[in-house]
Amino acid sequence: MTNKHTIVMQAKGLVKRYGQVTALDGADFELRAGEILAVIGDNGAGKSSLIKCLSGATIPDEGVIQLDGKVIHFKSPIDARRSGIETVYQDLAVAPAMTIAENLFLGRELRRPGFLGSVLGMIDKKKMLEESISRMNDLKVGIRSMTQAVETLSGGQRQCVAVGRAAAFAQHVVIMDEPTAALGVKEGNMVLELIRRVRDKGLPVVLISHNMPHVFEIADRIHIARLGKRAAVVNPKFISMSDTVAVMTGAKSVSDLPAEALA
Repeated sequence: MTNKHTIVMQAKGLVKRYGQVTALDGADFELRAGEILAVIGDNGAGKSSLIKCLSGATIPDEGVIQLDGKVIHFKSPIDARRSGIETVYQDLAVAPAMTIAENLFLGRELRRPGFLGSVLGMIDKKKMLEESISRMNDLKVGIRSMTQAVETLSGGQRQCVAVGRAAAFAQHVVIMDEPTAALGVKEGNMVLELIRRVRDKGLPVVLISHNMPHVFEIADRIHIARLGKRAAVVNPKFISMSDTVAVMTGAKSVSDLPAEALA
């Protein structure tokens, strides 16, 4: 059994420059086993650049990223996926005209056994459908038919397909970028519930969000990014939302916080 204080993913001293702009200025990061870690920060705080480095979309100029204690060098998001890190982006990478099952296996379609698959490249739609049903049932995603086109789904259901796909294939970490941004209250809550289930299955989740009520409802710890660095990591049980925002904007210093607020 993994200790919940075990560090699954860690970054030390990440630097990323874009010309004259320094997006990350020695940023640190730490994700523990079995937790939902929210990452918050004002625009320009470096949270997007941090997530891009962790998910392989960007290569940092300096610093080290470790997965399970081993130093890793991702050159692309595909490298990160091979290491068991799945990312759900804000602009939903789903193909609307394709079925849910086809979307779940998009880019990693299962081939039919033997000659049909290896030589003719035929896809095993039956097996993909069976696995899709099994994986979505496992996450308790209430979608009636895996053969319906994604374009027939509501925004919340589409987001659940994207989250379900990430959870189905991730071995180590699921990163979610603003997964509830474009959703109403009911659909947002549906996605939050799914994120909890992903964590309860044993996968740690990194959640980037501007929605402070959602962050406080679901996060085990909150990573506050400010001016390209990690300003603090706080425990939402022991800090108010207003104090968290004050640290995020620089109105309050970390030294002003009570010791139990720091996580």
